[in-house]
Amino acid sequence: MSEPLLSVRDLEKSFGEGEARATVLRGIDLDLQRGELTALLGPSGSGKSTLLTILGTLLRPTSGSYTMLGTDLTAASEAERTRFRRENIGFVFQFHHLLPDLSALENVMMPSAAQAGRETAAMRTRAAELLDAVGLADRRKYRPAAMSGGQRQRVAVARALMNRPALVLADEPTGNLDRQSADDVMALIDRINAETETCFLISTHDEHISARCRRRIELLDGRLARAEPTPA
Repeated sequence: MSEPLLSVRDLEKSFGEGEARATVLRGIDLDLQRGELTALLGPSGSGKSTLLTILGTLLRPTSGSYTMLGTDLTAASEAERTRFRRENIGFVFQFHHLLPDLSALENVMMPSAAQAGRETAAMRTRAAELLDAVGLADRRKYRPAAMSGGQRQRVAVARALMNRPALVLADEPTGNLDRQSADDVMALIDRINAETETCFLISTHDEHISARCRRRIELLDGRLARAEPTPA
């Protein structure tokens, strides 16, 4: 098997000090490969969101190591982590977090435009292609308020792909959607995953959604309770 896309070893995360100290993650060992479509399961409070936040380089672990694409992200400076995140990691949240005053096209462009400090014709072309890929070519000029929940979440998926990330972290991406819209979003993620080497790690409570993933891992009380083998 090839070198993992990312690898964490003996990862721990605690909050607070002294008697108020609470350990959320305990000795996590995990590898993800390019092109995986993996569900992250576990009850509320099991540490799923904390793990995603650490993998997204938005939070440092208390101890342990995290390496992605050959970069030691545990030792990296904040500036290095920010640059790495912009270039290699996309995010999809339960609440789409689209900017209400921007069109769908402008929202999709945002990761690249914010990084460059300006919009370019190439960015607009890339964003338009992504909206076409998620079935929203006719919604480019629409603002979020004029779109359905499922459409807004598809815009959020397109935005996460704008900078061609190696990894997309999705935290309950279908949690606010009805079943049909949730199935549509998962079908989109499945298709993008199959057509590219983008790795998706999807946190969910929904067994219907996790069943559509090709690998499932489960957290319980901050530990890996189950980790299915990485697909060959």
